[in-house]
Amino acid sequence: MTFKVVITMYNRPPSDLTLSVIRDAAIEVEYIPARTENEVITAAKDADVLLVGTVPHTTRKVLEALPNLKMVGRHGVGVDSIDLEAATELGICATNTPGINTSEVADHAMAMLLSITRLIPEQNAALKDGAWSDRPEEVDAMRAKLRRIAGNTVGIFGLGSIGKGFANRVRGFGPSKIIAYDPYVPQTAADLVGVEMVDFDTLLTESDFLTVHSPATDETNEIFNIDSFRKMKPTAIFINCARGPIVDEGGLQEALETGVIYAAGIDVTQIEPLDAENPLLKLDNLTISPHVAGSSDISGIAGATRWGENAVNVLTGKPLHGLGNPEVVKRIAVMRSQGASRWDGIPDPVTEAWS
Repeated sequence: MTFKVVITMYNRPPSDLTLSVIRDAAIEVEYIPARTENEVITAAKDADVLLVGTVPHTTRKVLEALPNLKMVGRHGVGVDSIDLEAATELGICATNTPGINTSEVADHAMAMLLSITRLIPEQNAALKDGAWSDRPEEVDAMRAKLRRIAGNTVGIFGLGSIGKGFANRVRGFGPSKIIAYDPYVPQTAADLVGVEMVDFDTLLTESDFLTVHSPATDETNEIFNIDSFRKMKPTAIFINCARGPIVDEGGLQEALETGVIYAAGIDVTQIEPLDAENPLLKLDNLTISPHVAGSSDISGIAGATRWGENAVNVLTGKPLHGLGNPEVVKRIAVMRSQGASRWDGIPDPVTEAWS
């Protein structure tokens, strides 16, 4: 039986590594970049596996229109752009490639914080423009704004693997304490990385520097809004290298423009790519990078390989690197027991391979 994999991520073509992994398994693969739901449906009409990026979202409309589909594979660590409820109901696996860029994202958040506290970009630009020799008063003004991390309180929203990685990095800079909010992490687990678990309001009010490392869920959607920022210190620095929907950008803009918080650094936005006319780009106290926190030569190789391996593995009954809707295993078993289904031709029992 032959299978087909379709890749629709439009912002960049798939790596040769991804294509090679799939082709080496004698599985057909086609790259058809798609920007809209309807374009995805057209491209993947006969696909067994759909490999996607973060946009466009893989909605119920898309999933219901693809009768052969067995898996939607996200590139990266999230599955928030896939309708997990619909995927599970239809017996479709939603996969990702967790763990490939934990170090990179933690490094990037640390770099954001250091860039802002030490004004690295501003000093670099000023000196290259001749300020040190010709306008020393500009250098003196920046020198007066430099800040230290030591002795301050660092807050972490989301203490998963990346949040813990950030905690390990920032500890070396000597903060007075590291606090975190994560309702799914007990204090006993936080003790292993020297973090005190607190409630959300305490995180907001006590943090001098606050970094976000949480998935985007219904619980976290726009949890950082103008009301949240107003609870923070006016000297606070806010970092988000997680997911754009966690932050209400209108609230962040207001907080930065009116001095509710001191500065922010973000790698993600609610809509990507960010429009060139977006007012966020005009804020001097906001540092932005284009969703690259997880990128590096190493994570790129690992991610491209595992992305392709998930496509192959789901069609050959082998373990997946990351299954975002594990309850789908039961649904697939029910579908098999009821007769012909989209899972016909897949080695049985594939569900045992994932257990």
